[in-house]
Amino acid sequence: MIAVVVITHNRLHLLRQNVENVLARTSSKTTEVVVWDNGSDDGTHEYLAAWDDPRVRVVTHPENIGQNAYARAFVMTRAPYLIELDDDVVSAPEDWDAALLDAFRTLPRMGYLAANLANDPYDTAVRYIRYLREERRAYRRAVENGIAILEGPTGGGCTMTSREVFDRVGGFREHPSLVYWREDADYARRVRKHGFRCAILEGREVVHHGGPHYSPPSPAKLRLHELEHLRRGRRDRVKRLLLRVPLVARLNGRLGWFDPPHVYDPALWGREVARTDERHGRHE
Repeated sequence: MIAVVVITHNRLHLLRQNVENVLARTSSKTTEVVVWDNGSDDGTHEYLAAWDDPRVRVVTHPENIGQNAYARAFVMTRAPYLIELDDDVVSAPEDWDAALLDAFRTLPRMGYLAANLANDPYDTAVRYIRYLREERRAYRRAVENGIAILEGPTGGGCTMTSREVFDRVGGFREHPSLVYWREDADYARRVRKHGFRCAILEGREVVHHGGPHYSPPSPAKLRLHELEHLRRGRRDRVKRLLLRVPLVARLNGRLGWFDPPHVYDPALWGREVARTDERHGRHE
């Protein structure tokens, strides 16, 4: 009923935890697991070769094609429900896949539903989601049929879609020039365009170890971050000029013509999150 796809590249220390603490805790509803190895040379191939699970198919690719592998891996599966799972998701509760499936099927017009991420001030995804929620007010919390969700930006760390939605929106795409890119954001945009919803399942948490604290970023990831920084900088400079025009800021606040310039700094936000958690007695 469920197919899970994991893509990995030279992160055996994280992949091992993913296999033993996440994939091993899937329910009988997961019938297919595809692990796509993007040309790793750190022992990943040998580790996967020793993994004995009849549901698992390991694909060894000779080079690192990054997130583009999702487009190729998902078409190899047949299950009616699909989960995109990052190799740096290192822990999840028992039967987490079944919980995602039950919520996905219960929530009307759901197209892309992510597990929530457990609080961790060192995880870059956790910090950014918290910034979006607290500073940008980017999420709308709702309780539907007894299920609490955060409707808004939805990433692909541990995220379910259906074969029906996947086929209707054209599946995952390959980028013509980038190895590492926001394939999940591209997919989510098309999901919304087709009238489906994207959300985070608030009550189901997994542990995500993303960012340089847990593994060094690849050159492909650094290149994307540099490109995004340049693009955002150009857009934000234009926005700041517009906001200096009399009445524009007030009208923009009322009519929502454009989002205000970003003030997110991953390093600074991480330190602020850590200080806030310490004040409130929250520890990992």
